[in-house]
Amino acid sequence: MSLTPLQTLVQRRRSIRRFRPDPVDRADILACLETARLAPSADNVQPWRFLVVDDPELKARLCEAAFSGIYRRSRFASAAPVIIVLLAKKDFLANRLGRAVQGIAYYLIDLGIAGQHLALQAEELGFGTCWVGWFNLRKTRKVLKVPRKYKIVALMPFGHILKRPSRPLTRKPLEEVAWWNKVEG
Repeated sequence: MSLTPLQTLVQRRRSIRRFRPDPVDRADILACLETARLAPSADNVQPWRFLVVDDPELKARLCEAAFSGIYRRSRFASAAPVIIVLLAKKDFLANRLGRAVQGIAYYLIDLGIAGQHLALQAEELGFGTCWVGWFNLRKTRKVLKVPRKYKIVALMPFGHILKRPSRPLTRKPLEEVAWWNKVEG
């Protein structure tokens, strides 16, 4: 079975941890943000907000604060010329009520979908990204002066790829993760 163009794009997209220092044209970033903006969301709340950090001085301060101490493992993101901060503006009905009744934080699902749209658009344009959830949240909020009404969900380094991972993409076989009409295993 041959892959569809979307499957090929998804299979090619990898978490990039080595970036070239070249600046990124804002038009390319805007194209990715536009694709993310088109994502679906619970009750059409559209909780995503994107803070693009491309000022070298601010990015250096952000990376020093976000990736110090126990968060050093994520320091690779400092090499990217751009850090996109994924924020959620939580809505009462879809988020608080939904979480209380269903036990699901819908804004996290919504941000995940929008962030993946962004990552796939970046891949199609030839850029690399990586989801980073391991960072100092408190210091990140302070450096970027993010108001409390926004929840910082993730950081996404963004830039030209220096090196793509060479190891093959490994995933469980479809038969192990998808079933018809009843849960198996």
